[in-house]
Amino acid sequence: MNRFAARCRLSSAVLALCAGLSLPVASMAQTVTAAPPAQPLVRYDIGDSIFTPVWAGRGMVSSEHRLATQVGVDILKKGGNAVDAAVAVGFALAVVLPNAGNIGGGGFMVVHDAASGKDVAIDFREMAPAKAGRDMYLDGQGKVVAERSLYTHLAVGIPGTVAGLAHAQAKYGKLTLADVIAPAIRLAEEGFEVSPQLAGLLEVEKDHLAKWDATRAIFFKGDQPLRAGDMLVNKDLAESLKQIAANGPKAFYEGTIATRIAEEMGRHGGLITTDDLKAYKVVEREPVAGSYRGYTVKSMPPPSSGGTHIIQMLNVLERFPLKDMGSDSARTIHVMAETMKLAYADRSEYLGDPDFTKVPVKGLTSRGYAEELAKKIDPEKATPASGIKPGKPQPYESDQTTHFSVADDQGNVVATTYTLNLNFGSGIVAAGTGILLNNEMDDFSAKPGVPNAFGLVGGDANAIQPYKRPLSSMSPTIVLKDGKPWLITGSPGGSRIITTTMETIIDHIDFGMNPAESAASPRVHHQWTPDELRVEKGLSPDTVTLLQQMGHKVVVKPTMGRTQTIQVLPTGLYGYSDPRNPDGATAGY
Repeated sequence: MNRFAARCRLSSAVLALCAGLSLPVASMAQTVTAAPPAQPLVRYDIGDSIFTPVWAGRGMVSSEHRLATQVGVDILKKGGNAVDAAVAVGFALAVVLPNAGNIGGGGFMVVHDAASGKDVAIDFREMAPAKAGRDMYLDGQGKVVAERSLYTHLAVGIPGTVAGLAHAQAKYGKLTLADVIAPAIRLAEEGFEVSPQLAGLLEVEKDHLAKWDATRAIFFKGDQPLRAGDMLVNKDLAESLKQIAANGPKAFYEGTIATRIAEEMGRHGGLITTDDLKAYKVVEREPVAGSYRGYTVKSMPPPSSGGTHIIQMLNVLERFPLKDMGSDSARTIHVMAETMKLAYADRSEYLGDPDFTKVPVKGLTSRGYAEELAKKIDPEKATPASGIKPGKPQPYESDQTTHFSVADDQGNVVATTYTLNLNFGSGIVAAGTGILLNNEMDDFSAKPGVPNAFGLVGGDANAIQPYKRPLSSMSPTIVLKDGKPWLITGSPGGSRIITTTMETIIDHIDFGMNPAESAASPRVHHQWTPDELRVEKGLSPDTVTLLQQMGHKVVVKPTMGRTQTIQVLPTGLYGYSDPRNPDGATAGY
């Protein structure tokens, strides 16, 4: 089976394409509203493309829900720039994608400002409350208490989304905050139809959600979660959004909303107080930067581990002729897996909040360190994880998440990834607010050497401290060619975000794929521990056999990542929403 035939197994829509059938655009969760071009366009080498991306001439939005995508496109049409559209999408997803979109969580945004040529990373990651401590999830015997960091009020970090989106809007947008929140208010107040995808998630998570009266009031009908076709109306969230639209982020961090969140915490043993909410700060950081085969890669720095390790891995992989080795070949997957193991071993040791611990970013992303790591890779044999320890970069010093990408006609682009952590976060809605609260405290290292919900192991660099930001894998990324945006991408997926984003970059640069082809490709992942090479179904059995002969423990597990990618070419904008999420959509004008 060749790699294109393998891709045809990924979804019914993709299968139909491979079979040469004609499907309506909407059935593929892709939409476009583009005016006819004034002259014939030379598109993406259509004769060579297996899957065709969405095209637009002026602006484009790619997100995990069609309603949020349309909100973004409408903002662009009204004269907003990419930041205006991104902020509008962020608030809209808090309504229509409640399992991941949020104003009760946090995340990261990378912005390319065309006028100045400046790239900026906006950190609105959650923070630990003042009363948090490194042993707060341990029992009297020093053992981690199951689910205390996931489904209790102690799991909630101080939310950063409202502060982050408002900061981006005020500093880099053109419209008002009220302008970009208005569509989300309408969606929350009038409601929207629950999709089969959302209904399935509600069913899976019903036991966690049913524990809390305020959560049941929104997401349940009687004693059962909402089903496909039901209307999801959230009047309390609409009112919270109205307060933010009228009074800015202070409404969330110092007003009635803050009081209600603190009261929710107080009733159930949570730690967040009104003082904690008032103390929250957004941080602008310099994006971590690297180069790969002549392209410039800009991504999120710590407390995200994503950008650092994407560049670290690309530095190593640049030493291998991936194009000649072939996409999805055993040789390519082998060197990628070995590189992933080395990077995730370093992640366990060195990554954390840079305001609390020294993170050797320069060493980890240096070419000299990559040269040392590349020498450790046996091209014919897998190295057991037990034989890999964190390296020494210092001498070189000198799931549920969602991602959306936006590009406008002025050359501004935005990559944003934000999260509640697991599906629906803690499952707790702060009574009277309609706001689902995160369980991001699980992203700290509850105890050195003990895996979190994604199987990731951490150490002292990521230990819990008051007002510290937990380590993240979120990796909103912009790739530039000759100083101008060429690719905007990112993905949800917990620990798999980093490898999914890296593979997307490699697909485009090394293998010449377009956003649709890359999104449909089978993905692989290795995170050092557990010592297994995780792959999606669709990989050739012959390739799997060769990898096993090299010593890899290959396991087929559920799909990884849901990329939202836009590529900027002279002939226009080309984008695609990952077919792994049937609710996602890319649209433009």
